[in-house]
Amino acid sequence: MYFVKAPFWLRLLYRPLLWKVPEKEKVIYLTFDDGPHDLATPFVLDQLKRVGAKASFFCIGKNVDVEKTLYERILAEGHRVGNHTQNHLNGWKVSTDLYLANIELATKSITSCLFRPPYGKIRLKDIAPVKALLNAKAKENGIQSAAKIVMWDVLSGDFDEQLGLENCLQNVLKHTRMGSIVVFHDSAKAWERLEYVLPKVLDHYTKMGFQFKVLPE
Repeated sequence: MYFVKAPFWLRLLYRPLLWKVPEKEKVIYLTFDDGPHDLATPFVLDQLKRVGAKASFFCIGKNVDVEKTLYERILAEGHRVGNHTQNHLNGWKVSTDLYLANIELATKSITSCLFRPPYGKIRLKDIAPVKALLNAKAKENGIQSAAKIVMWDVLSGDFDEQLGLENCLQNVLKHTRMGSIVVFHDSAKAWERLEYVLPKVLDHYTKMGFQFKVLPE
């Protein structure tokens, strides 16, 4: 079970996290989790370039280690990256020490003050130490921005192998508004739905006068 639209009570419980960007203009924040992936990530980058869109990629450290060229392409084309742990750990199922160590390991490959917890699962008590770790690593790399733990406003559901292509598309079109943070996955599991939905989402909102930007620092 998952919420396509992040409910109010969940945002209230996890108030310190970033769920949506306050916007008065037609801007959407697309995000992609779990890459880089040798098939999905180039497709995403090509589609973004086609309409002049920018996005934020929450990368898994072990995938960056394998696909370094793709990671560099993400950065070279003006997109933003974020830390998604080294091994896609579930923050509800591991100790704080192990969680922090895995995030820190990912910082060896990913330089960013942005973090998204895999599965959207992080304990309330771990929020402060995760931010402290990211702030320290960012400072070491000359990044002055404060760390942000990024969640989402709209979950496309592209990871759901039981979800129909059109239903996945409607998840995005029905719920995305100005300032929405929308989650897709550049992964093998999501590929069938991603390939169908992403071009349609980009074309739909571009025609409506929206811009797609990287998450603000």
